[in-house]
Amino acid sequence: MPVAVAGEHRIRTRASSFGALYIAITLLSLHWAVVLYINSSFLEQYISGSAIGLLYTTSSAVTIFAFLVISRVLKSVGNYKLTLALTLLEISALVGMAFAESLRVAIPLFMVHQAVVPLILFNLDVYMEKMIGRKESQTGGKRGLYLGVMSIAGAIAPLAAGYLVDHGESDFTLAYIASAALLIPFLAVIIYYFRAFSDPRYRELHILSTFRSFWLVADVRNVFFAHFLLQLFFTWMVIYTPLYLWSVIGFSWSEIGLILFVALMAYVFFEYPIGLIADNYTGEKELMFLGFAIIILSTLSLSLITGPFIGVWMILLFLTRVGASLVETTTESFFFKHTRGTDAHIISFFRITRPLSYVIGALLGSLVLLYLPFHMIFIVLALLMIPGFYFVLALNDTK
Repeated sequence: MPVAVAGEHRIRTRASSFGALYIAITLLSLHWAVVLYINSSFLEQYISGSAIGLLYTTSSAVTIFAFLVISRVLKSVGNYKLTLALTLLEISALVGMAFAESLRVAIPLFMVHQAVVPLILFNLDVYMEKMIGRKESQTGGKRGLYLGVMSIAGAIAPLAAGYLVDHGESDFTLAYIASAALLIPFLAVIIYYFRAFSDPRYRELHILSTFRSFWLVADVRNVFFAHFLLQLFFTWMVIYTPLYLWSVIGFSWSEIGLILFVALMAYVFFEYPIGLIADNYTGEKELMFLGFAIIILSTLSLSLITGPFIGVWMILLFLTRVGASLVETTTESFFFKHTRGTDAHIISFFRITRPLSYVIGALLGSLVLLYLPFHMIFIVLALLMIPGFYFVLALNDTK
């Protein structure tokens, strides 16, 4: 299977590709985050809460398959044309969801939306690896800044989403239209800055041999599993937390947007400094361990709050994201310090953790909701994070 060798990318742009990439990442993140936390509530109009998890599982299985074949498509049409095609497909899906009136329309469009966004993010990620190059000592800071830029957009968007949904009297139309509209300037950036992009050479990727290479490198294997647990945490937080706050606790969408804004600001405050600290002082291991501890304790605490105490929810969800920012920055930094651009096959394998977490996490979430009260989902999630300590302790630190 052909895979882009990121170290061999040659980018010809009208101006700074670095600046253009960050503009593109910001716009894509805004579009994604506007609907990220309302998707599960949108789907609840058509299917039950337990079935929502199964739909996420199915959609993410499609995403994994797409990751396995995307490099063949890249070889045929090139990165620039594929990015344009995926973006136009995403705009069409969002507009369709905005005006969907039946399950037959809404569900397939949601599956398209769920599959397309990770593919576009993967294409943008290749540019970042080219920019980092061989300066591995700066990986933590640059990855932290990359994640911080995405986090600013991710924190602002739920505020807008809450306003748009409440303004539409719990109608999701305006939110999905706004999400689609944000992709228009994204397209403009891609067309203006990257249409002269020179595609890299490709090499064949064999899944079994790639898995074997990945498995034999203990540090890469262990950080993969640590990162997967983090993605599992994200999956449950994205699907079930807003659904719980809306349908069980009784917050309005504007209140949910404010709560999520405060929580997500943890990424903005901490991810870039965490990357610098990992590069220059401690390495990743200690910070990653601390992150898992904070995630576990704060997530357990969520199960104890059964009333609409907005300040308490803000504080506890902020703490969960402090832990997540520690784990996210350090797993990204550690992984990319152990890989190079020529390891694109390993990098793509690492990026499958996101859709894989939706496959497994959404299925587990559906099972929990079938047999346990809704608030127990936070206790189960905290327990699922405990193996993270084992994977962290098994790492050979970079400092």
